[in-house]
Amino acid sequence: MVASGSHARENKHEEKVQDPDRGEDEIKAEMGSKTWADLAGEMKMFLWNPEERTCLGRTAKSWGLILLFYFIFYTCLAGMFAFCMYVMLLTLSPYTPTYRDRVSPPGVMIRPYLNGFTIAFNVSQPSTWQPYVDSMHHFLAAYDDKVQEEKNIECVSGQYFIQGGNESEEKKACQFKRSLLQNCSGIEDPSFGYSTGQPCILLKMNRKGNESDLRSVDFYPGNGTFDLMYYPYYGKMTHVNYTSPLVAMHFTDVKKNYLVHIQCSLNGKGIINNINSDRFLGRIIFTLSIGK
Repeated sequence: MVASGSHARENKHEEKVQDPDRGEDEIKAEMGSKTWADLAGEMKMFLWNPEERTCLGRTAKSWGLILLFYFIFYTCLAGMFAFCMYVMLLTLSPYTPTYRDRVSPPGVMIRPYLNGFTIAFNVSQPSTWQPYVDSMHHFLAAYDDKVQEEKNIECVSGQYFIQGGNESEEKKACQFKRSLLQNCSGIEDPSFGYSTGQPCILLKMNRKGNESDLRSVDFYPGNGTFDLMYYPYYGKMTHVNYTSPLVAMHFTDVKKNYLVHIQCSLNGKGIINNINSDRFLGRIIFTLSIGK
């Protein structure tokens, strides 16, 4: 029986040797793999089948129907979105906020503002203070007297400038001439005092500092307040030529070679300026350092 089994295996081996192609087919079937040529042929047939005239498995009619379906589907979606946006915009006014029950307290900003809230320079080195001067001139260009006279009107000081009429009607703006800033206008002194170590800093709201280090500070215009005639502000849509009122601080005697910390706060009814978690709410804190 052993000899008979051995003889059978020898016959099977001889059959494989005599028919090598059959052995490769059997191996391929056992392995379940395909050659690159087979894969390329199947992919070519999938992309375009000349017998059935299909592309990616679909006929021209099938492709046309499915593309038509998606075109109608997405057109309807876009139409619904556009209709919803149109209805929502009908309820909104570009001139008046929808909710006005809570108005954020006003903030304060300084000029010049270049690299953070530290203004540092050496009087003997013009390259350290010239960028501040250039920034001031650029900012005050809109406040030139001629520009203000051409675009805005003179208003009555000490009272709100309330304007009626349609909310979409363009509002008039009160003049704020840079000449009101006097020594900090940059007209008589183009360096705004930086060349002499007596710099000017502009505020977009209200006042004060550390009196121990700031031995002398002058405020322009007047007593360092913002006149009521520049309010209310009706928004950029209708108050086209509006220019924010300014207060200039002229530091005429500051301790040299020392970091002077300054806090400017807004003072008025309903203004919050004492929240420690927000240093910019109703106030601004900055540092002034003047070297010789």
